[in-house]
Order: sequence, then structure tokens, then C-alpha cells
Amino acid sequence: LWRYELEDNEWVILQQLQDILKILKDATLYFSRATPNLATVIPAMDHVDKMLTSYSCNKKYLPSIRSAVRLAKKTLNRYYQLTDKSHTYRIAMVLHPQHKLSYFKAAHWLDEWIQTADQLVREEFECSY
Repeated sequence: LWRYELEDNEWVILQQLQDILKILKDATLYFSRATPNLATVIPAMDHVDKMLTSYSCNKKYLPSIRSAVRLAKKTLNRYYQLTDKSHTYRIAMVLHPQHKLSYFKAAHWLDEWIQTADQLVREEFECSY
């Protein structure tokens, strides 16, 4: 069994991965415990994205770890971008009393995206009421 013992450099990798996997575990538990409403998904995903960006740029992590985090972030963002195609997500965020358009402005989202979200809410209101 001694031949399967981890070497010092492998322990370093595991310790670094532990930091990163914790944030992903927390996000997974958050989304699987209860059905999160639409207005909580976007801020939670923004937080995960911000954390992954931080880890991918942090020189304290090995290049292999930073590269793996960048790949994870790219994969996550591929799915996250699908919310841009959902009018429901945008409308839910704009109508949420806590968020409204100020959330997107504070999070530095593109002005075009914010204007489109505002327009979607106005069009839905005019069409339905």
C-alpha cells in the first residue's frame, strides 16, 4: 500500500482543491436543498462566477488548478448565459422588490442587457394589462 501513498506535491494539490470545491459544494447544496426562486438564482450564480474568477487569477494556486478553474468557469458560464435567453428570468429580477434594475447596475452588467430587461417588463405589462 505504500506505493499508493500521496507525495507532498499531491497533498498541496488536494489542499488547494479543497478551497475551490467548497464553494462549488455550497452552491450545489444551495440549489438542491429547496427550489430557489428565479430572483435568487442570478445573484447566486454571480457570486459563484466571482469566486471562480478570483481563484483562477490567484497566483497562490498552482497553474494546473487555475487552469481547471478557468475551464469550470467557462462551462458554468455556457449554461448561465442561457438565462439571457429567458424573458422570465429577466422579468423576475426586475420585478423583485430587492433587486429591480439596481442589482444589474451595481453588478456592472452591460447597459444593453439592463435596457432589454426593462423593455421586456414594459412590453409584458402593456401586453397583459
